[in-house]
Amino acid sequence: MFSKASSGTHPWKFFRTGGLDQVSLTTGADLLALDTLDQKLWVALSCPVKGLELDEKTLALIDSDADGRIRVPELLAAVKWAAARLNDAGDLLRGDAALPIAAINGTTPEGAILVSSAKQILINLGKKDAAAITVADAADTAKIFSASPLNGDGVIPPEATDQAGVQALIKDIIACVGGTADRTGSIGVTSEQIDKFFADLAAYVAWVEQSAGKEIAILGDGTAAAVTALKAVRAKVDDYFARTKLAAFDGRALGALNRSETEYLAIAAKDMKITAEEVAVFPLAAIAAGKPLPLLEGVNPAWAAALTAFHAQAVAPLYGADKATLTAAEWTDLNARFAACETWLGGKAGGAVEKLGLPRIREILASTGRAELARLVGLDKKLEPEFKAISDVERLVRYHRDLRTLLHNFVNFADLYSRDRLASFQAGTLFLDSRSTELCIRVDGPNPLAAMSKVYIAYCSCTRAGSPAMNLAACFTQGDSDYLFVGRHGVFYDRAGRDWDAVITSIADNPISIRQAFWSPYKKFIRMVEEQVAKRAAAADAEATNRLSAAAELTANADKAAPAAPAAAPKKIDVGTVAALGVAVGAIGGAVGAVVTGLAKLAPWQLPLVFIALMLVISLPSMAIAWLKLRQRTLGPILEGNGWAVNGRVKINIPFGTALTDLAVLPPGAQRSLEDPYEDKEAKKRRRQALLLVVLLLIAAAVVIRWYRVKTGRYFWQSAPVATAPAAPAAAPAK
Repeated sequence: MFSKASSGTHPWKFFRTGGLDQVSLTTGADLLALDTLDQKLWVALSCPVKGLELDEKTLALIDSDADGRIRVPELLAAVKWAAARLNDAGDLLRGDAALPIAAINGTTPEGAILVSSAKQILINLGKKDAAAITVADAADTAKIFSASPLNGDGVIPPEATDQAGVQALIKDIIACVGGTADRTGSIGVTSEQIDKFFADLAAYVAWVEQSAGKEIAILGDGTAAAVTALKAVRAKVDDYFARTKLAAFDGRALGALNRSETEYLAIAAKDMKITAEEVAVFPLAAIAAGKPLPLLEGVNPAWAAALTAFHAQAVAPLYGADKATLTAAEWTDLNARFAACETWLGGKAGGAVEKLGLPRIREILASTGRAELARLVGLDKKLEPEFKAISDVERLVRYHRDLRTLLHNFVNFADLYSRDRLASFQAGTLFLDSRSTELCIRVDGPNPLAAMSKVYIAYCSCTRAGSPAMNLAACFTQGDSDYLFVGRHGVFYDRAGRDWDAVITSIADNPISIRQAFWSPYKKFIRMVEEQVAKRAAAADAEATNRLSAAAELTANADKAAPAAPAAAPKKIDVGTVAALGVAVGAIGGAVGAVVTGLAKLAPWQLPLVFIALMLVISLPSMAIAWLKLRQRTLGPILEGNGWAVNGRVKINIPFGTALTDLAVLPPGAQRSLEDPYEDKEAKKRRRQALLLVVLLLIAAAVVIRWYRVKTGRYFWQSAPVATAPAAPAAAPAK
């Protein structure tokens, strides 16, 4: 349980990166006090086991409940477990691949056995003098355990002893009751399998001895086979004699007892097989009152083989080979003769070891093999704690290597904001559209929640020969989106340096930069003009095509066409329309005049400022909206769509976004030639001339307007002042 606020007296230190306060983990004391840090100050509270650039086996060890998520209590438990077995918990923050044996705390019982196990691993690997152990060393269980056939796993393989008799005994046990694979993959026997084997031996011998002095094996060694053959046909023979007795009781039942003709017709209509189920359910032979059972001729084809075996193994030895039929009384007598043997066989015990034969069984029971196996089991048991700790050695080495990375991508996101490290969720670098972005996250697919991050996301499907496809969320944080569209191809390099074919499958559109927002209105205007021009051109082309089609049709059918109607008189222009057009032209002219008047009043150096101000008026709204969204960019929604529980507001401000995406820049000292052999120089010349002409016309217009204003005191579009006659003098007053 955690308190609502940080408890304890540990002096925590925080650093601020990307506008986010994050706890600093620099000492072993920080790790030991981590359970007192308020969870509200953790950057993440949960992360997935898969999809990270961390060894999944290490993450699976931390994920104690195996639910595919690592949560705060599980991470704290891993830190405490590892810290208790090291001399300095701060070693976990170094992230070293090799764990020095001297770093393990050998003063505790747990640490002492880890030291012993680590040394045993190195000895088994032929690295007796090594001072440190790596994950590769600890994970190579095949080599570790193959050096000793007794490795504490409770399995005794044949190679655990050099005594040929004991080796043969172990192989017999495996053949009879099965074996178990040990840690090296070798098949051996466990204590339970040894006990079961010897119990079966004793039970089988006791069962065999039950027949001593009894008339059981009436046919000697063939008695068991005769009983088996008898049991195979017993149900059908009992059925046959029951039917013959019923036929003797009432002859009218004979037709039904032999099955009706219609049943044979249904079978005959099919592709018949001797073992067909339809035939097997019929009686063994034709039913007649008191008729003996034929054994070799005239029997149901589906049961012919079983009856032949019964005759050869049970009937012929007792009644002679010429005995081809069997009466009901003889059938009853036959069952009685084999009853004792059948009862004895039914109580067979230890059948799993019967294949060894009675002499071999007696030999094993008389030998000292069981005592030797018990001794080997005892030796293996003594080694169990030491070898069991080998898995703990691997766990400790993995934590020593990987906990640093997990902590700096869970408690804080120091690796994300670092200049020389990548976060565990950064899968690699995508190169596309003359840019490279490092903020590429493995995802299951597009997630609607990711749009809340205010980041421009290009979802890409990545494929590589021999590897399963994967999906990426590539975040573009610099440049523009003009040439980012679904279907665009790029190349993705994963953290191992392998290249993947990447193609954009969907896009979450958000502003990328303020520069893009500045030019966005003009680009939209140009696109709108291009679309309108294209529409007008398409409409004109369609209209011209229709006219040509109509003219061609009229020409082709000129001889059949009716006299043309007189052309309609042209419509007269409405006076009101003319007046409206005049008002519109006047209004436009007045507006243009007002603009030109204002420009004419300005000094030449002020004209560029007016142009810049006009551009800002157009672009500022788009830039303001983009600026607000860029300030709100955060990584949380993207990661949460991939199974994370992000607690802090992991911002991607403009400077940080610039660091995550690189634009194409010529290297320092590079030389560039501007001579393009395929440049359209004539078009470039015409553009320059047109621009120069426009500038000259504007300057000339401004000069003429100003000259006219100085000369006449008014602009040429203003009316001249109307002269007024002087007023007459007032009349003198009458005297």
